[in-house]
Amino acid sequence: MAGKKQLQQIIAFYRLKTGETELDPRKMAEFAARNGVALPDPKDPLDLLAREISAAAREELRRDETTNRPYRAYHSLPIQHPDGQVSFVFVDIEDATRPQMHRSLTKRREQMVGDAVHLIYDADRWNSQNPHLAPIQIALDFGPDVEWRKAMDEMTDESAEGKED
Repeated sequence: MAGKKQLQQIIAFYRLKTGETELDPRKMAEFAARNGVALPDPKDPLDLLAREISAAAREELRRDETTNRPYRAYHSLPIQHPDGQVSFVFVDIEDATRPQMHRSLTKRREQMVGDAVHLIYDADRWNSQNPHLAPIQIALDFGPDVEWRKAMDEMTDESAEGKED
């Protein structure tokens, strides 16, 4: 199976050969296979099922009985194995201990910070390459956005309740 560096080289080669700027992963995979990149071995069916179960767990929402706000039912926790490998297990929010919940929420926040850092790096790069255009400014204070979304959710919930009557 091709490593990340080889796949990144294939992407660059694909762009060079096709001139395309909007890159379809399926088309690039077909191009890579035609150009000698070995197709990966099929995944173990249990691994595939475990991945699907993880996706389903991450996406399951429940509603708070009092506020009717949605919340995630299952939260992932990183588990460090003796060999240094990290895997994830899920805990139901109703069963989570405070340390488990704190660890899970902190991990999600760290992911958001990592995304924000790279968002700014990307904006800085684009802005530096396009000095003749107005720079793209990205606000990282999410407080107002979070409050706005919560308010929108409440308005949507209220309008849905009115339709049930």
